[in-house]
Amino acid sequence: MAGGRGGVLELAVLGSLHETPLHGYELRKRLNSLLGMFRAFSYGSLYPCLRQLLHDGLIVEDDDSDVPAAESPITLTGRRSKIVYKLTAEGKERLQELLTQAGPSAWEDESFGVHFAFFRHTETEVRLRILEGRRSRLEERLDGVRTALARTRERLDSYTLELQRHGLESVEREVRWLNELIATERRGSAEEERRPAQEGTSRAPAPGADNRGRHPASEDN
Repeated sequence: MAGGRGGVLELAVLGSLHETPLHGYELRKRLNSLLGMFRAFSYGSLYPCLRQLLHDGLIVEDDDSDVPAAESPITLTGRRSKIVYKLTAEGKERLQELLTQAGPSAWEDESFGVHFAFFRHTETEVRLRILEGRRSRLEERLDGVRTALARTRERLDSYTLELQRHGLESVEREVRWLNELIATERRGSAEEERRPAQEGTSRAPAPGADNRGRHPASEDN
């Protein structure tokens, strides 16, 4: 599927179906809550995306009568069954491929929020690259806004000036938020690296000791 908005929607759909099979209506609700927080989501773009994913073999349509009650998102007792979308093995592979992408496309306004929403399925190294890339992009934006504001401050009316300041403060808050997330990820990564080393040290016998951790000379005393 093409990149840009289509790629973001593909990731959002595959990531949502990775959790559980979903009816079209329930999928629309999830995508609206996921994408709507960051960008306007057009329902008109969903079904072309689903058709393409079906064509590519990444998802399949199924009758919800085959879905266990615990997995079915909607109880349809006494009603006609509906189509449920499920992830295929190829779809799971494609999702993992998308989750490993940490280049500039993952840092942009259009896609960062969706990548962030599925961070629980992403490796620490990838999360750090995306967070650091996003921070770098916003810091570049801050420099540009500050420069433009300094040049035009005297020519702006008070309302436009306040709007510019509001935008500047919003970006500054996001940079601080990213700094905290990056610090947390790095601490967690450092702890994971130390843990195997500490466990190996605690289990290793002293030099010259037997398998029970005793030195052979101790048996002669």
